[in-house]
Amino acid sequence: MTAAGVRQGVRRLLPVSVFVIPFGLAFGAAAVEQGLTPAQSVIMSALVFAGAAQFAALDLWQAPIPYLSLALVILAVNARHIILGAALSTWVNALSRARRSLALMFLSDANFVDSHSAFKSGTTDVGILLGGGLTLWTTWVVGTAIGAMAGSSIGSLERFGIDVVMAAFFAAVLAGEMKTRTSIVVVAVAGMVAIATLGLLPSGWNIIAAAVCGGTVGAMRHAE
Repeated sequence: MTAAGVRQGVRRLLPVSVFVIPFGLAFGAAAVEQGLTPAQSVIMSALVFAGAAQFAALDLWQAPIPYLSLALVILAVNARHIILGAALSTWVNALSRARRSLALMFLSDANFVDSHSAFKSGTTDVGILLGGGLTLWTTWVVGTAIGAMAGSSIGSLERFGIDVVMAAFFAAVLAGEMKTRTSIVVVAVAGMVAIATLGLLPSGWNIIAAAVCGGTVGAMRHAE
């Protein structure tokens, strides 16, 4: 993991990170409305750095706080990081424990997709993962701070179509990875499972189910 790799990761995700700010704005405003102070909202974003989990936590943020339910919801939403970490193990396990922990502290969906694609293309510098994560973390915290200070005056950001930017980014990267029949089958199975279980499983667990089913199909086809 080198400084050059970190800089490369920053450059790769800087354009995408700009679109993280509106999500931070929305969280900051929602957190203040739920009773958190602006400082508490920013600290949560800085330490947790998990947008979906933080929004889920706000739904349960009421006195008395149901700590067990809160922990289970956060576990369900963030359990996908186990799979993301496993997919990156070939590269990150070559690092010392301290450097590995530093890189994975800033792991998110967007920099996983970007860095994993780079690793599969032959890059081995895990600094790309850290640099991309730092960029996304910075814009997430900045967005939260602005949203927490502005409050509800921001209004709904969905009217600008901001909510589809990340989905479009993931779709574009995924399309570039679908180069073989096996990869197409895996994506199709995972997509169908995610959609079919969306209303049947608790929030976040449909993604876990999709990943497990897609991975199983991929392993079976690879073994043929």
